[in-house]
Amino acid sequence: MKFGIVGLPQAGKRTLFKALTGVRGEGPSPMEGGVATVVVHDPRVDFLSELYRPKKTTYARIEYLLPSGPTASAKRSEAETWGHLRVCDALVHVVRNFKLPGDLGPQPEKDFWQLEEEMILADLAVAEKRVERLKADIKRGRKEGVKELELLESCLEILSRGEPLRSVPYLRSEPALRGFTFLSAKPALVLVNNEDEDVSEPQWSRKPAMTTTMAVRARLEMEIAAMEPEEAEEFKKAYGIQESMLDRIIEASFKLLDRISFFTGNPDEVRAWPIPSGTPALEAAGVVHSDMKKGFIRAEVISYDQLKAHGSLQAAKKAGAVRLEGKEYIVQDGDVIYFRFNV
Repeated sequence: MKFGIVGLPQAGKRTLFKALTGVRGEGPSPMEGGVATVVVHDPRVDFLSELYRPKKTTYARIEYLLPSGPTASAKRSEAETWGHLRVCDALVHVVRNFKLPGDLGPQPEKDFWQLEEEMILADLAVAEKRVERLKADIKRGRKEGVKELELLESCLEILSRGEPLRSVPYLRSEPALRGFTFLSAKPALVLVNNEDEDVSEPQWSRKPAMTTTMAVRARLEMEIAAMEPEEAEEFKKAYGIQESMLDRIIEASFKLLDRISFFTGNPDEVRAWPIPSGTPALEAAGVVHSDMKKGFIRAEVISYDQLKAHGSLQAAKKAGAVRLEGKEYIVQDGDVIYFRFNV
């Protein structure tokens, strides 16, 4: 999973990036931009690691991309920024809700829509260019682009009204449009970046469609991330932080993309595998290794809760809690799976 961090200048994008990197991230200097790979700590992985005592334990990871600052003309920089963001699965849109020196006051909703409109215009340019080319091809007798043209004209209609494509479900998920990587079609996690003392989310007069909104205190959490554990705990108590911003963002990221995790375990490695909800066992096997999908026979499945209740895989098998499932079985969050295959 890869999320692109966007926002107007001084919204706190770099502060957020530094907070993500400082807690348990792996990545470049936040002043340079780049990708922070964040470890998804999961107590289920911890239990399985204690159970199997593997040589290696691998948690799920999420990548958060902060595009680098401008290095050339503003126009070129904007094009490069959009290009980096288009490859992401979703966006983290940071909006400022704290006062700056000499500022009349933050306007988070106005800021959100300003950048949203910029992304809509960028998508509009991409769609118009492709429509123009398709119409020319069709005039020359190439009819295979008719369906694509119809879809893009529907996109143009939505975008011309100033609406993001994510607000139209069938366009948002249409396979024929995936190659365009429209920015306004991407799911968005909107982070309202508050003052240190403010935990509330502002009221929206026009709620963004198909987005998840969350109030954060990025500067405060960045500072806490740099502290020693004992000092950090004191600050968390003082500011009423029961769950870290990072953990809340990770949870929201999984929900936004409708992801679940299944697990594999053996003496060599225990590992969490994030997959889209609704994934059948055959496709899940392919996530682990292409040979498992190619030679799939059956999947031995037990839920994490049942495995924990029985205490060991041997006890679970003895109690009949381990099931044999076929390739059409829909993998559930928390499934512990051993794939039988032959190649």
